[in-house]
Amino acid sequence: MKNNFFNKSIGNIHSRPSLNSEVKSQILYGEKFRILSQNKNWIKIKTKYDGYTGFIKRYKFLEKFKPTYKIYKLSSRIYKKKSNKFIRTKNFLYLGSGISVIHKKVNFFEFEKNKWIKISDTKKIGHLEKNLIKILKSFVNVKYLWGGRSSKGIDCSGLIQIFFYYNRIFFPRDTKDQLKYCKKITIKKNLKKNIIFWRGHVAYCLNKKKLIHAYGPKKKVVIMNIKKTINKIYKDTKLKPIYI
Repeated sequence: MKNNFFNKSIGNIHSRPSLNSEVKSQILYGEKFRILSQNKNWIKIKTKYDGYTGFIKRYKFLEKFKPTYKIYKLSSRIYKKKSNKFIRTKNFLYLGSGISVIHKKVNFFEFEKNKWIKISDTKKIGHLEKNLIKILKSFVNVKYLWGGRSSKGIDCSGLIQIFFYYNRIFFPRDTKDQLKYCKKITIKKNLKKNIIFWRGHVAYCLNKKKLIHAYGPKKKVVIMNIKKTINKIYKDTKLKPIYI
């Protein structure tokens, strides 16, 4: 089937066509996907970026879309224009989301009819962010959310992947696949040197003493002592770290 583009702020990708099923991952505004099958309420999709499959609620998605900018902030508030004033809404776009600019007015981009984003919250679609640690640290205290990929909530593998997604560089979604990929593919030495895996978990070492991860027991993204973290995870789960 044809490519489609997700046109809601964020959506859950479920393991089955049911709201009660596990949320495996999430899809962000502007992401490309293919429809594998569909019924009255649900569609099974495969994302273009990382090849992830699962189910999302059926909706009228975009078939033509060419992003020219992307969101550079963790979350960028959406505004509406009324009587030549920009009014805040309760909705946001999230880091890495691609937008196609329709109009520019004052300090805002219109990306859909009467949906506006601050220009200062965006970068051109080809912008490369080289500072991985800067991106990771910006998520400190964001709540832990299984399957999450944004500042509304994020999991350990999503925290690592979102940096690569922002740069439009392929990196797998799940920890087990990230480990296999890192072993097989040559990537920057500092990433290989500083990333630590456990079975079902991943963290990034900021320096010789501290690491950062989206940590379930703490229910948020935290910076912790490396040795203490390794010891705690082993004490709680008997899992040993896997270095690459």
